[in-house]
Amino acid sequence: MKVAKTKITILVDDQAGNELVAEHGLSLWIETEGKCILFDTGQGSALENNARVLGIDLQKTDILVLSHGHNDHTGGIPRILRQTRSADVYGHPGIMLPRYRFKNGMAEPIQIPGRSMEAIDELPLERLHWVQIPTILSDKIGLTGPIPRKTSFEDTGGSFYLDPQGTRPDPIEDDLALWIRTDEGVIVCVGCAHAGLVNTLNHVRRLNGGLRIRAVIGGFHLLNAGRERLDQTIIALQKAEPDMVVPCHCTGELAVAVLRNALGERVLSGAAGMIFLF
Repeated sequence: MKVAKTKITILVDDQAGNELVAEHGLSLWIETEGKCILFDTGQGSALENNARVLGIDLQKTDILVLSHGHNDHTGGIPRILRQTRSADVYGHPGIMLPRYRFKNGMAEPIQIPGRSMEAIDELPLERLHWVQIPTILSDKIGLTGPIPRKTSFEDTGGSFYLDPQGTRPDPIEDDLALWIRTDEGVIVCVGCAHAGLVNTLNHVRRLNGGLRIRAVIGGFHLLNAGRERLDQTIIALQKAEPDMVVPCHCTGELAVAVLRNALGERVLSGAAGMIFLF
């Protein structure tokens, strides 16, 4: 009988199971290689309730990874850092930038909340790790660092800017992913895949000597994707042949349906409370 070496729980998502709180955000709880890793924190209001219901002790967090600096992924930072006095925090320095999304012609601030910035600023320097290149967390766990944008059909997935006037487009260069190498391939965790899901998976494969993608879990940011982007993403996933594709958060219902139609039962629509054993 095989014993699971990696356990991933969707802790926060736009969808949620019984007794769990749904919110627009993402957080994954990862247990692997003897470490407890929290990948993003959602907006913060669902995190502690869902952890309690799921029997997850956030005080055991060894590593907090921040996929990028948007408020729906970083709002729970103060709660986590209050509960653990030893967790190391990893993220690109760009997470601290002011940022805006334009909706109906109006600028909406979406940067990391002020209280989260303060919690990061108060961290001892030895616990704060700025990720600007591919970074190894252990023999089998790594962070992509900034992801090269090589495809012609992928963009950040929205109207994002660094100023409220909308004159400085935000490329979201701080976007990064976490990967876990297993004997059967690489498991990839993405926050929103603002660099593009295909760019992300291709970069992870390059970092792992061409090893196959076993699973990908997280937000794919295909909510506003055009048909070409959806089609090209499906072609890339069909070629990669992952065992499991778990779209969450910002993927969009239409994109999930298209993915499922093309890839079949390998596609599992994500929701808080779902647990995956590898």
